[in-house]
Amino acid sequence: MSHIVTINTEIRDADALRLACRRLDLSAPVHRTAKLFTTDATGYCVQLPDWRYPVVCDVDDGALHYDNYAGRWGHQRELDGLMQSYAIEKTKLESRQQGHTVVEQSLNDGSVKLTISVGGAA
Repeated sequence: MSHIVTINTEIRDADALRLACRRLDLSAPVHRTAKLFTTDATGYCVQLPDWRYPVVCDVDDGALHYDNYAGRWGHQRELDGLMQSYAIEKTKLESRQQGHTVVEQSLNDGSVKLTISVGGAA
């Protein structure tokens, strides 16, 4: 039986965030306090391509802190890609921990289809 699932993503797993960064060929996230224009934020910092300031991921509450100045200091598509990659990696980690297998398929529109086989059956 097939099920379609919609996931609202909050970054709460540092391991999945690290895998998402690796997937995107980004530097590994570093836990620190970062300057975001006029404020500071503490969490796992991810430097996205061409972004002036890092995205700071607070895994305790799932919040993202960033300042891209409405796209002038960083393109939204880069953040969207990070979120998509995180959702994929977190889903794969959780599924495998429960003994399931995961098959990933990239679609023409840029989305990704994950097929999870319960109990590891392919």
